[in-house]
Amino acid sequence: MRYMLMSHIDTSGLAALSPDAREAAMERFVSFTRALADSGVLCGAEQLQPAETATTVRVRDEGALLTDGPYADLPESFGGFWIVRAPDLDTVLAYAADCPAAAYGSVEIRPLVELD
Repeated sequence: MRYMLMSHIDTSGLAALSPDAREAAMERFVSFTRALADSGVLCGAEQLQPAETATTVRVRDEGALLTDGPYADLPESFGGFWIVRAPDLDTVLAYAADCPAAAYGSVEIRPLVELD
């Protein structure tokens, strides 16, 4: 089964780090992704631009409403994702616990709908 691990990061916590600590944190994300790829479970991964670059679209009776910025103003923002193939949720929980996003916010796990 495939699962998506979604990182929700408190960007103020990362911004408060020294430049060296911030660079080390980013390297942890690279190392985490590389470890998933090396183990053969990684199906895909992407980092997102900051939440303030988002545009939110809502369609209502009066048409499309566009809002600059994220859907909601929250302390944590969706920063990126990894799609992994794993035999069960317990395996994915172990991956999430190793994910650096868990130290700076949270990692949400969702099983993907398999269409085949």
